[in-house]
Amino acid sequence: MLSKKKNLKKMKKSEREVASTFGSRYFSESIPKYEISEEGMPPRAAYQLIHEELNLDGNPALNLASFVTTWMEPEADKLIMESMGKNFIDNDEYPQTSKIQDRVINMLARLFNAPHECKSIGTSAIGSSEAIMLGLLAHKWTWKNRRKAEGKPYDKPNIVMGADVHTVWEKFALYFDVELRLIPLAKDTYIVTAEEVAKQIDENTICVGTVIGTTFTGQMDPINEINDLLIDIKEKKGWDIPIHVDGASGGFIAPFIYPDLSWDFRLEQVRSINVSGHKYGLVYPGIGWLVFKDKTDLPEELIFKVNYLGGLMPNYSLNFSKGSSTIVAQYYNFLRLGKSGYKDIMENMLQNCRHLAGKLEKSGKFEIINKEVMFPLVAVGLKDADFTVFQLSEKLREKGWIIPAYTLPENAQDVAVLRMVIKENFGRDMVDSLLDDIMEAYEYFEKQKISNHKERENPTLLY
Repeated sequence: MLSKKKNLKKMKKSEREVASTFGSRYFSESIPKYEISEEGMPPRAAYQLIHEELNLDGNPALNLASFVTTWMEPEADKLIMESMGKNFIDNDEYPQTSKIQDRVINMLARLFNAPHECKSIGTSAIGSSEAIMLGLLAHKWTWKNRRKAEGKPYDKPNIVMGADVHTVWEKFALYFDVELRLIPLAKDTYIVTAEEVAKQIDENTICVGTVIGTTFTGQMDPINEINDLLIDIKEKKGWDIPIHVDGASGGFIAPFIYPDLSWDFRLEQVRSINVSGHKYGLVYPGIGWLVFKDKTDLPEELIFKVNYLGGLMPNYSLNFSKGSSTIVAQYYNFLRLGKSGYKDIMENMLQNCRHLAGKLEKSGKFEIINKEVMFPLVAVGLKDADFTVFQLSEKLREKGWIIPAYTLPENAQDVAVLRMVIKENFGRDMVDSLLDDIMEAYEYFEKQKISNHKERENPTLLY
């Protein structure tokens, strides 16, 4: 007994206070928030404190705002944990992981119908934002080199795109000193058109940006028509203007659901495509992909070669260090699902999405913005309501639903919508539960309107 008491005295204070995590002093005192404390705490207490605080976050399963994957199979989780400690940039130390990345890029190039004679090249990225910046940077450099070779000025590059693009396109223009020619949306036309593109391009255009699966409404730019326009311009004026396709949301859907749809490397002027592995690539956050049709689309001088990590390592990225786990997880999905597996998942998501859109439209209370639901996203506005989509969104929060409400970009900013993204693990029962709660929230505001109307007709007399 004496030796036991002696051993307890020798133990650090933090080690003695783990018998009951919730009974420890760490749960009756404020924890450090803005500076590191002098002493640490037991691992169980640190975990529990953070775990409880994170419960204040929204529930990922009820988050219809985000396209990002929130669930993977246990085998994928295991592979992710096994590769968490590998820094992908260390190609010499982890050569097999680098080979896996190259395999995925080749698989994507073939998925996007790169011609057999092309030697496609690409890279993984933290997400589509980095992938887009890298793709556009390559097009700027290619344009600059061509202008130099022709003895022409190269100090006024511009980039043309519709206002339906993700904000990262505008960031690129600002960060890399390129004139932004942003085409406003038209009423009831929430995508860019070839006619509007024709008005903006000139010999200084480094690239035309297009989107398959827009962030705002889940629609698709007329990439085929824009390609035809640029071919005509190239033949008549000699301006060889490439297309970069932002496939962040639609790039993993179109190949499996609409295999005959021409939007990818089958089109002559489509020279680069980005896609988000962590969206409909079905991988956790932190992975995007950039694929160039041919290695000539990526100027050699943009590829850095460093040797201080071991062997000579080529690198094209804005980041340097990054994890390997999501790259491995993407490869797992390709092996595990194959084309048929991806097709089945995409079809299920679309069926659930169209079910949701159909029920909302049938209610007569909502207007479907994306009339033809091509991608698993529903954007709706309200019909003849005395309340707003913003109020409806807030009311649905009370049930845990995270559904964004926003206005569309310039020229369509008077259109306010709710957007609901349907993901792999959002089944039909969840869709029906969402529908019930939407209708309940709608009826709440209608009752509020009736109640307010009665109060105005019969004001309460105060004595």
